[in-house]
Amino acid sequence: MLFVQYPPCSTCRKARQWLDEAGFSYTARNIKEENPTAQELGQWWHKSGLPLRKWFNTSGQLYKSMGLKDRLPTMTEAEQIALLASDGMLVKRPILVEGDTVLVGFRADQWAEALGR
Repeated sequence: MLFVQYPPCSTCRKARQWLDEAGFSYTARNIKEENPTAQELGQWWHKSGLPLRKWFNTSGQLYKSMGLKDRLPTMTEAEQIALLASDGMLVKRPILVEGDTVLVGFRADQWAEALGR
């Protein structure tokens, strides 16, 4: 199980605490230090079943300063994935990858259902 997170993020800390309390074993990866590659993001996005726009950290300063709210609709999927891969701070977090299950953002009830807890 791969847990991609940004340690200062309060939502990531809640997710990590939930994983620990539920007894899951995982590898933690700091999204700022080791940003997901375009290939990883493409694979994870398809497995998640989410629209690509849900992978963007829309509340982040970088997203806002780049004016992505207006730019994303005109970008191709490949361009959006390349943009996500360019800086981990653009990516919504945390991300949990377990086989074919990919969860983005943290909601305890959703994670519990997806992981059978």
